[in-house]
Amino acid sequence: MNRLLVTLMVFATLVVSGCATHPEDRPYTVEESHQLALEALYRRGLSYDEYHRVKLQIERQQPAPYGFPGMGEVNAERSTPTKDRQG
Repeated sequence: MNRLLVTLMVFATLVVSGCATHPEDRPYTVEESHQLALEALYRRGLSYDEYHRVKLQIERQQPAPYGFPGMGEVNAERSTPTKDRQG
């Protein structure tokens, strides 16, 4: 009887603690929502032409990359190192 009571208490504790540790509700980032849209498109089973038409629409909706307008993509290889002191 004592063993049964302990087992039920442990099980109840596990259930209650599992309910209390749900993940936080947060909005998706832009990158996550873009990736989800592409994954949903892949699962839809469209024809080749329809797939590429919708994918092009999704790609056009993606926001501009991080940086200033007209700056283009930032790349470490783009800059040339100088011998000037930095800092």
